[in-house]
Amino acid sequence: MNMSLQVFELNSKEDNPFQRNFRFAVVDFSKSESYPSNFVCMLPLKLGAGKTDSVFLKLFGNKSLEQAKVLLTAALKVENDSVIKAEIERRLKLLDPVQSSQIKCSSCGKLFHPQRIRRYRKNFCQVCMKKRYGNR
Repeated sequence: MNMSLQVFELNSKEDNPFQRNFRFAVVDFSKSESYPSNFVCMLPLKLGAGKTDSVFLKLFGNKSLEQAKVLLTAALKVENDSVIKAEIERRLKLLDPVQSSQIKCSSCGKLFHPQRIRRYRKNFCQVCMKKRYGNR
């Protein structure tokens, strides 16, 4: 199968002419050279947390994440339009899992995932928060 991506820009709404929407179609050039006959499926925006019943996930199964990265990097090399390149790079960033940063507690120094409460200036872990402020 000779897979690649074909990018389509959708017409924006009249209320916001600066917003651009893109759709990424996965096409197979071993079937045909023209678009409607070589269509395979659409590339979803999010693979992990999105729909589990998308055609792309059903078609590629466990290797869908790797296949999406390969298709997007190949499209990035070929594409000339800077706006479409920026959209492809944004989609590549969405595929990479975000590492959750840990911060130090201001009181005890223990590392924890940040859940900062806006009314307090310092970052406290849950244990120190209960010690210091109780049930406020």
